[in-house]
Amino acid sequence: MDVQICKNYEDLSTKACARVAAWIAEKENSVLGLATGSTPEGMYEKLVEQHQKGELSFRQVSTFNLDEYIGLPADHPLTYRAYMNDHLFSKVDLLAANTHLPDGQATDLMAECARYEALLQEAGGVDLQVLGLGHNGHIGFNEPETPFSSATHVVDLDVKTREANARFFDNKNDVPKKAITMGIETILAAREILVLVSGADKAEALRGMLYRESTPAFPATALQQHPNVTVLADEQAANGLSG
Repeated sequence: MDVQICKNYEDLSTKACARVAAWIAEKENSVLGLATGSTPEGMYEKLVEQHQKGELSFRQVSTFNLDEYIGLPADHPLTYRAYMNDHLFSKVDLLAANTHLPDGQATDLMAECARYEALLQEAGGVDLQVLGLGHNGHIGFNEPETPFSSATHVVDLDVKTREANARFFDNKNDVPKKAITMGIETILAAREILVLVSGADKAEALRGMLYRESTPAFPATALQQHPNVTVLADEQAANGLSG
């Protein structure tokens, strides 16, 4: 993995934006794999700024998000569709038909997982996959002990993951217990992977991803197998890294 230590969150966000923009400049119909949460918010803000300056068009871009909660109403403000609309989709020239998330309201969840995998294949696969990093090593919502061979699937969310996401909800009991997520094999199929890691609370997870033996007990170690991974970590997250 190519680990780049950034001065701060602002620097991390600028570099992440530049990598996404470079893909689009090289390939106008890029397929982007996108993540939610607090870490990529700065990247999305800078992508919107570039678009508003006329420097970047998403007109031919397709996007596939990593995951979506199961059971939240479609109009709930904390679905990941709502997050993406708020942070990117509604602010740039992406075509709605080219923005994809799993359907957490699907009546047949297994069929929905298969549909999402098929859509990814039809699009030609992901060019650049953006990832965050969970405290327990999860990528997407692939919790510890998820097989590295997993495709898009339904997952029971780990207690630590639900606790980490509780800050977005009025009541911690409102955090969904299940989600649909791209599998680890699905993620590894991307041509390039960009991992964003920010904050001192992620330092231990970053060390685990880089230095632990590759094991499903810490899902992010699967990224050690991929030939083209860039990690952008701010100085707080990178504190304690050797070398």
